Amino acid sequence: MEQVHFLLVDDLEGNLLSLEALLRRDGLVVLKARSGEEALELLLRHDVALALLDVQMPGMDGFELAEFMRGNERTRHIPIIFVTAGSADRQRRFRGYETGAVDFIQKPIEPDILRSKANVFFDLHRQRQQLAAQRDELEAATRALRDADRHKDEFLAMLGHELRNPVAALGGGLHLLERRGGGERAEAIRAQMARQLSHLSRLVEDLLDISRVSEGKLSLKRERIELKEVLRSAVEANRPHLEAGGHVFVEQLPAAPVWLDADHTRLAQVIGNLLNNAAKYTPAGGRVSLTARQVAGDAEIVVADTGIGIPQEMQARIFQIFAQVEDHRTRAQGGLGIGLALVKQLVALHGGTITVESGGPGEGSSFTVRIPLAAGASGGVDTGVERVD
Repeated sequence: MEQVHFLLVDDLEGNLLSLEALLRRDGLVVLKARSGEEALELLLRHDVALALLDVQMPGMDGFELAEFMRGNERTRHIPIIFVTAGSADRQRRFRGYETGAVDFIQKPIEPDILRSKANVFFDLHRQRQQLAAQRDELEAATRALRDADRHKDEFLAMLGHELRNPVAALGGGLHLLERRGGGERAEAIRAQMARQLSHLSRLVEDLLDISRVSEGKLSLKRERIELKEVLRSAVEANRPHLEAGGHVFVEQLPAAPVWLDADHTRLAQVIGNLLNNAAKYTPAGGRVSLTARQVAGDAEIVVADTGIGIPQEMQARIFQIFAQVEDHRTRAQGGLGIGLALVKQLVALHGGTITVESGGPGEGSSFTVRIPLAAGASGGVDTGVERVD
């Protein structure tokens, strides 16, 4: 927590040093002023928990300083204790309390009494700080809940839209088949329906996977697998996307086997999702690369592209379930924007990490996945062999 500030005002330096020595404790900063004007300057710069003011000072005395403090919105609520060497008669006390004093202390000062009174205000200020911190936390939590609720509504609206399209296409295809029977036209309709059904199945599976991971119901079927086999499965599944965009696809895979204790299907799903995104968000004729190597105790897989890139402010949030770069929505091609959230969760289940780098819009993107090697696999670095398709 922030340190607590006390303000001491006395025209004699020796008195200020004595008060500072008596009040010294952890978490307390003592501000010292030799005049009322100097005290007002300090009050404008610092949040003060208690002011101890000498009554008799040349120029602006303690009472006048207290009146200035009470007339300012920033300082009007600061507790004031007057320190006086003279007799605190009834008239003097009345004026002091009228200017907002909470107490008087007579010189010579009794250390225990001063510390006891000061500790009360120190503790009160600490409690106010704690309450303010709790208030800020509650406000942040409220904003987060409000944002989550808004994102949920946006997500459900997008989900309804994306599910409606393939369902409508399937319904229309069935209607046409009923009317027109067989022939080439029927085959074209069946092919279209198959594509829409595949798309619909992918959307539903993504939703189910997200739900299973969030609820802790998704378990990995771990086995000792070789990294290149996983990568080949991911590449083959996404080759049509790469070829459809006319992209140059570059592979650089390790020459020696890299063994993992992982779920082949889920890890291929991770790499496949990254390759699919790279193909989707890279303009026609761009470059997509897949690089894998063994680094110390990890397998490192990098999927990079020369695509439309990710703004700097989005890179920290790109793996959140509802996060989607606004400029990417028009290129999503029916996706729900939950793929990277699912990828991050699947990587985490494997005990790995995923990071993203991008120079910004138009500068491409690079996603790096690191998965721990299987027990007994050797460390080191393997640069691999490059292949261009």
